Amino acid sequence: QVQLVESGGGLVQPGGSLRLSCAASGISFSIYAMGWYRQAPGKQRELVATITSSGRTNYADSVKGRFTISRDNAKNTMYLQMNSLKPEDTAVYYCNAAIGRTGYWGQGTQVTVSS
Repeated sequence: QVQLVESGGGLVQPGGSLRLSCAASGISFSIYAMGWYRQAPGKQRELVATITSSGRTNYADSVKGRFTISRDNAKNTMYLQMNSLKPEDTAVYYCNAAIGRTGYWGQGTQVTVSS
C-alpha cells in the first residue's frame, strides 16, 4: 500500500519560514520523481517544485529563490524549505510521487501565511 504523508504545515507570519516533509512508504522511493503542488481556495492545483530521481530540480517562477526542494533517499522523505513566505503562498500543499504514467498523492498539509 502506497502512502505519502505530508507534515510541517501551519500558521506563519509573512516573511517567516516553514519546512514541509513528505514521508513515502510502499514505493521504491529513489526511482520516483517527486514534487510539491499547492491549491489555494477557489484555484486550481499548481506545481510548486519538482525533483527527479537524479536530483534535478524545477521551480515555479513564483517561488524561485525562496523555496528549496530536496530529498533524502535513505529516509524515503522529500522536503520543501519555504523562506520569505508571502500571504499568497497560503494553500494546501500536496506531495506527489510519479514514475511513467503512475502517480500518487498525499492528503495535503495546510500552510497559512498571515499576520
